[in-house]
Amino acid sequence: MTEAGSWRRVAPEARRFLRGRKGALGKLAGWSLLESAHTFLGGYGVARALDDGFLAGRTATGLAWLAAAGAGALLGGLALRGVFAGLADLVEPLRDGLVRRAVRQALDRAVADPVRAPDTGAVSRLTQQTEMARDSFAGLVLTARSFVFTAVGALAGMAALAPVLLLIVLPPLLLGAAAFLATLRPMASVQRRSLDTDEALSDRVGALGEGLRDIVACGGQAAARARVEPLIATQERLARRLARWAALRTLALGAAGRLPVIALLVATPWLLGRGITAGTLAGGLTYVVQALLPALNSLMTAVGSAGTRLLVVLERFCDPVSPTPADRRATTPRALVHTGPQSAAAAELRGVTFAYGPGAAPVLDALDLVVRPGEHLAVVGPSGIGKSTLTALLAGMLSPDAGTVLVAGAAAGREPGATGPDPRRTLLPQQAYVFTGSVRENLTHLSAGPGPGPGACVPGDAQVLRAVSALGLEGLVERLGGLDAEVSPRHLSRGESQHLALAAAYLSPAPLLLLDEATCHLDPRTEERAERALADRSGTLVVVAHRVSSAARADRVLVLDGTRAVCGTHAELPARSPLYRDLVGRWNRTTDE
Repeated sequence: MTEAGSWRRVAPEARRFLRGRKGALGKLAGWSLLESAHTFLGGYGVARALDDGFLAGRTATGLAWLAAAGAGALLGGLALRGVFAGLADLVEPLRDGLVRRAVRQALDRAVADPVRAPDTGAVSRLTQQTEMARDSFAGLVLTARSFVFTAVGALAGMAALAPVLLLIVLPPLLLGAAAFLATLRPMASVQRRSLDTDEALSDRVGALGEGLRDIVACGGQAAARARVEPLIATQERLARRLARWAALRTLALGAAGRLPVIALLVATPWLLGRGITAGTLAGGLTYVVQALLPALNSLMTAVGSAGTRLLVVLERFCDPVSPTPADRRATTPRALVHTGPQSAAAAELRGVTFAYGPGAAPVLDALDLVVRPGEHLAVVGPSGIGKSTLTALLAGMLSPDAGTVLVAGAAAGREPGATGPDPRRTLLPQQAYVFTGSVRENLTHLSAGPGPGPGACVPGDAQVLRAVSALGLEGLVERLGGLDAEVSPRHLSRGESQHLALAAAYLSPAPLLLLDEATCHLDPRTEERAERALADRSGTLVVVAHRVSSAARADRVLVLDGTRAVCGTHAELPARSPLYRDLVGRWNRTTDE
């Protein structure tokens, strides 16, 4: 957006703000007018002290005019005190209004679309940018007011002394000011890009900070650094560009601040030849050096830095729900590509977002997923990334903050008051459930009660023995004493408990099996046999994998990496997911060793 477009957005808000504070503006103008009297007396008193006093041999008159100039300085100090009081009446309401606007923007944005990523840019607006606007506005008002009323006093003084002085001073002054104004637009453009990059960098660093432990655990430092370094490099490049424009602005300031003095000195012989007195020249030089040029220098510095910065910052507060870098990323597809007909899905997530608490960052963010009937899907990712949350949502144990979770075409949550095994799915957590009872009871407890088909009744011994054989449980069952022997959970290892629980899941009639690291205590060979047996049974298998070998056996692999979800086959994912490529590389190095 051009600076003209930015001003068109900001101007209506600025006019409304100033119209509502006419009293503060009037107070500021009154004190500034009093300060301009000090400027007028400064140069005029010096001129009269020379021409009417010391050069005319009237020392008392000269001292009186100098005393009048000194009184003007005291008057200026008193006026300056009032100026700062009036300035506070303008600046503090602006800051308070911007803070309220920043909070309202964030809330409006959340209400308008709760699925979008959190507006982390609002933190920058609420803290850094509101203070930047406050300081910039204060500096701009102070210097602009000072220049206007100082210029009024100085130009009125020169006109009272000799109007020809204005013809000498004003042309170089205006030339330097024009050169300075030419730098404003490019500087504002660079400043805007710098703020955009600052918001993006703040958002990116915040996201990486939340997952720093997992980034280090998975060896993702290089990938994380690659996401941040381009923004840092951009900020560095923009800072250099700002420095170059600042150097050009300094040259313009030098032209505006030095050329009028040089012009006045060069024209001195010509002015003296036309009847201009030495006192008038001294007074004109005083106006230029002590009043006009310092005020102009302050104004140009303030407009060049504070003014462009203020315009860019205020632009961000004009839209009630303005887009942020997080919004722009949210418009990029984060979800998985839907595969297969939706009506035939064994399970489905549509735009699912879930966070553990209203102020927490989402664990899953706008996730889409379709699991086909009979599919074997593995879920991988670092600790805390949302794998267990995903299985809990599919199991109906958690409800999404946004989006829909379907199992067999219906809402995932269980009906109120439902008891017994869920006929649609079975979830095995990492801590296997084994209870005091017979081996047969521990193997068939997930099959008891009504189910969707003829296999829903309690399995007979032949079915149980087939499961024992498929899972390779013969040795454990024999050691325990057979199917009718009693099981004592405390006498089983964690691996043995998981082995029994996997056999119970094999016998479950539920068409969807969810394994949340339910094989983590098994050796790789036993894990492979169990997963292959569960994948071969009738139904769909979703496995939260803790070994890459488990993912390699699946039909598809879902990679959760905190920024985007990627789904594909084990063969194609290394080219699409840096995280999965690192996991496969680490696994290969471990197995080679």
